[in-house]
Amino acid sequence: MVFDPIDPPELGPPSGFSHGMLAPAGARVLLVAGQVAAGPGGAIITDDFVEQFGIALDRVIAVVRAAGGDERSIGRLTIYVTDLATYRAQRRALAPIYRERMGRHFPAMALVEVSGLVDPRALVEIEATAAIPAAGAGSA
Repeated sequence: MVFDPIDPPELGPPSGFSHGMLAPAGARVLLVAGQVAAGPGGAIITDDFVEQFGIALDRVIAVVRAAGGDERSIGRLTIYVTDLATYRAQRRALAPIYRERMGRHFPAMALVEVSGLVDPRALVEIEATAAIPAAGAGSA
């Protein structure tokens, strides 16, 4: 694992996230821009909330892989949704989508409801911070 979870006992046990993630010495920080469910041309390709979540997460992971990391390199995710009630209603459907891509890796996370995203069809946008192992260090 690239990061060490930091979960102080006085904060209580996290569920589905980590309170903090500590990158190893020498890792390079990668800031991943907010990703939506867009195809290569930049247009949103589905209006389904669960599908948008999966595509946005795939795009985040693609950026991390292009930099030399993998899903375990992600230390923080911020998920923006336009409808918190929809997110809550779809949590069971989102769980397998998340596990398929991230396994049991739970970075520090925040979920934020916003009144809108730049693309009016976007229902979900995900941004991330990752730590990429220094050249020659390999990932743990």
